[in-house]
Amino acid sequence: MLIKPVQDMLLHNADHYLIPADIVAVVQADNNLYHAFLVLTKIKYSKIPVLDNDGHFEGLISLPLITEQMLGFDHLNTEILMHMHVSDVMETHVKTVQAVSDVEATLHLMINDPFVPVVDADGIFQGIITRREFMKSFNFLTHEIGKQYDMIEKDFSSSEKTN
Repeated sequence: MLIKPVQDMLLHNADHYLIPADIVAVVQADNNLYHAFLVLTKIKYSKIPVLDNDGHFEGLISLPLITEQMLGFDHLNTEILMHMHVSDVMETHVKTVQAVSDVEATLHLMINDPFVPVVDADGIFQGIITRREFMKSFNFLTHEIGKQYDMIEKDFSSSEKTN
């Protein structure tokens, strides 16, 4: 559990965390892999959200998932991308959050992922929270927390270290 001063300061800029769904590059689950490959290549991201036709979050698609399908023993088979769908290879076990205010859950998820999808209670994709935006707030926290709260300096050089 985050201590209140840290949570409060991380929430200070929470309105900047969410990159709204309407400006996030996505593909549809029923798109062919060729289309997804072109989108990912053009926008220069390695992974993007996958939605159904009603805007529900279905999972993530990445360049490695697509290129794995193209790899043959002695050549690349790009033709196969026209016949396979995003839903055939997408990552489906993706952890999401329902609100940007869920700071602790988001922090845990960002340890391994550069962004976290935000999905409402009905499964509708709301956007993403990026590690970059979170790090900007963490930077704010590290520089401002001493100005906002009385801090007691503690010596961690002795046996009190936990690592």
